[in-house]
Amino acid sequence: MKKYLVIGNPIEQSLSPKLHNYWIKQNNIDAVYDKKKLHEDELEKIISEIRNEKIHGINVTTPFKKKIISFVDKMTPIAEQAQSVNTVYKNNNKIIGDNTDIEGFEQSLNYINYDLQNKKVFILGSGGVALSIILALKRKKVSQIYISNRTKKEPQNLKDKYPDLIIVDWGEICDFDLIINATSLGLNVDDSINLDFKNIKTKKLFYDVIYNPSKTNFLSQGEELGNRIQNGKMMFIYQAQLSFKIWNNILPKINSETIKLLNK
Repeated sequence: MKKYLVIGNPIEQSLSPKLHNYWIKQNNIDAVYDKKKLHEDELEKIISEIRNEKIHGINVTTPFKKKIISFVDKMTPIAEQAQSVNTVYKNNNKIIGDNTDIEGFEQSLNYINYDLQNKKVFILGSGGVALSIILALKRKKVSQIYISNRTKKEPQNLKDKYPDLIIVDWGEICDFDLIINATSLGLNVDDSINLDFKNIKTKKLFYDVIYNPSKTNFLSQGEELGNRIQNGKMMFIYQAQLSFKIWNNILPKINSETIKLLNK
């Protein structure tokens, strides 16, 4: 039996096992998928277990998407470009780091028929998923990307790579069409981003990469102000679908039953 994991810290909120085990059963694969809370000093051990084929693949979530890079042998071109890894597997005796977040994010906006072209986008946070989102936005030809983070080092590192990014001081608001919470603020029910959106125009899109809880305080605030909201559930499903294909060479179906599974 093959074994797959999602690793992160925290990890309790992850619905990856529910989704992957559903697809495993649907496709009659002899495998099991679980979740594991890790600390940074345990990353090397997890990679060695993939190398020894005790584990056949892992998904990587907060806060390890960048930290895992130093432990893989090789990255796919898209993961290299994003400098962010969310899927790890063994191929030809090499441990490969891949990224399915970029396409997962793009597909999630296609799902709601949201056209990114010429939009002004404001990203909150500058961790591993923010890098993937920036690449997706650039591929879709947005007009401007703004980024804000509680500390200034990380956004500046991104700006060194993408000079056209505009850094906004944390707590300040800029003019945007789409705002994305790419921080972990919202995983806990009491989390609040504490930004004042009262003076923005309505009919913006508030997007949160968090999908559990399904409506964070950030999304509730956007909705109360008359804006469209979208959580990260569809991004999560699409990135998982691509990881599943990498490991099993099968593209599992995404339909209403799949989506309902995660609403329970």
